[in-house]
Amino acid sequence: MAWGFLRDTIRVATSAGTAYELNPANTLEELKALENRLEDVNEGAELVSFNPQVVLGSEYQATRYEPGPAPAPRNTVKTTWQHVAENYFQRKAQHLRNKHPEEWEKCNRLRSENGSSRTPAKKQTTLPESFTNCVPYDKNGARWKAITEAITRKYFADVALPHLYNTTREKICSELEEMQFYSATTGLWSSRTMQPYLSLTVHYINTNWTLRSICLQTAYFPNNHTGEIIAHGLKDALSSWGLSEERLVCMTTDSGTNIIKALKDNNWPSLQCFGHRLHNAIENGVKDPRIDRAIGVCKKAVSAFSYSWKKRRDMTEVQAELGLPQHLLISESPTRWGSRQKMIERFLEQEKAITRVLGADKKTRHLVPTWQDLATNKAVKPLQDFTDALSGESYVSVSCIKPVLHLFKTSLLLPEEEDLELTKTIKANVMRYLESKYCDLEKEELLDMATLLDPRFHTTYIDASKLEVVKKRAVSEISAFCNSTTEEAGPSAVQENTPPKKKMTLGAFFKNSAPSTTPHPQSEKTKIETELATYFLIPDIEPDTDPLEWWKLHQPNFPRLSLLAKKYLSIPATSAPSERVFSVGGGIVTCNRACLKPEVVDRLIFLAKNV
Repeated sequence: MAWGFLRDTIRVATSAGTAYELNPANTLEELKALENRLEDVNEGAELVSFNPQVVLGSEYQATRYEPGPAPAPRNTVKTTWQHVAENYFQRKAQHLRNKHPEEWEKCNRLRSENGSSRTPAKKQTTLPESFTNCVPYDKNGARWKAITEAITRKYFADVALPHLYNTTREKICSELEEMQFYSATTGLWSSRTMQPYLSLTVHYINTNWTLRSICLQTAYFPNNHTGEIIAHGLKDALSSWGLSEERLVCMTTDSGTNIIKALKDNNWPSLQCFGHRLHNAIENGVKDPRIDRAIGVCKKAVSAFSYSWKKRRDMTEVQAELGLPQHLLISESPTRWGSRQKMIERFLEQEKAITRVLGADKKTRHLVPTWQDLATNKAVKPLQDFTDALSGESYVSVSCIKPVLHLFKTSLLLPEEEDLELTKTIKANVMRYLESKYCDLEKEELLDMATLLDPRFHTTYIDASKLEVVKKRAVSEISAFCNSTTEEAGPSAVQENTPPKKKMTLGAFFKNSAPSTTPHPQSEKTKIETELATYFLIPDIEPDTDPLEWWKLHQPNFPRLSLLAKKYLSIPATSAPSERVFSVGGGIVTCNRACLKPEVVDRLIFLAKNV
């Protein structure tokens, strides 16, 4: 079968001499039908194509096609009907490219411009559709790239976390601009990789009378931990957050000598952590030759159960037999407050079970507890609960230090007749240590001011001989604050707040002509003294009442005194906020994440505490 291509038709000649004409628009369909028809009549079952003559455009002239036997092609190729149309359009494109290059460039340009509109965009399947239809998700799509970039470690480290840190920092900076006074806690910490950090946490009471605690930074501090260097580090930390040193009320720290010296060099008010003080007082109180043997025996007994699975198994069986709580023994940690008391208390709780298990083994019979352990626990057990009670961040704690010391002196650490001589000695040593640490005049005045402004105590725990001095200090501080506020406002602010002049009414003439009964205007100092005297006349509220809620309710009655309450009641009694920051840091810098950079550690701790 021979093929002849003209402009408008395709003519086919078979080996039998029959000629057929096909429409190029319907070439594929007509060729298929023609092939089927030829096969039915056994005429030209094999289609033979050869290079036909193609006439296009202006070169086309009427060419007569004479039907008849097709000349044998020089190079014949057997093909199916699907290839006929492809061959036709390929020849047509080749002629256009060779004979009409300008038209060919124009066609290519139009095809490139309209290619996107002709080819419909491929629809991106969703992840549920991909899982449901078992179709692979298109990895070349924009959605795939967005998802893969959003779940990589690099995206979180370079984009997500810095953005969240900057957003949170801006929010906290806007909060810090509104506060009038603030307190702080600080401390030094070494990570698992022995990298030193300096933490800073601020505390203040906002306009809604809520005690806020914000961790500002845990900065890498590789310098020598001397007092001078720490002092410069703390100053840089405050300046980096735009905090004024004049608004710092007090900074609570541990009992480290370098930290205490740093605060003295900066001339900042300081208060040592009550938890550290109490822990050191107990450690100092039990330093007695009669107790050293008992403490050593207790530690060895705990170690015997810690490193022997057989003794722990026997301990569990004896506890079930005696009906004792299924508790494990506690080991002492030098850096954990009250750990020695907890170790002794748990040891005495399981005394019967420990005695039976250790007594059954001749190698451990010497570890059975004696009466010295009972004396030690009776003296120090009532004190361990106060550390946790004064370590909170969301409630007022500094005003409770003097009442707690008074409670120790008059009740808990007061020797009793039935006490053993060893118990009396321990109580006396603990109380003597606490009194020596809180006899400083500057710290005593600070605690007196905080106690005075707590409506639960007023002047109950203030020495009568120092009461007038405390009152004068309160009046002078309020006066200084009111004067500074007036100077900041300036005369222009007063003029702006002046209401517009109104037209006088008829009653105003009689009011001006009436005899004046208004007393002379009081001075600002007199108003403060009157307000303070009124505050003292109010009876003490219940001990369980939140003093901040009371001040929120009575602030309109004491507008000047409430400013002083916001100043002093924000001081934390312990440095527990900094210790909690270190605990968070220990959970971040683990064995598996020991290569974190210091700035990343600071950022992660900041977000963990403030988000």
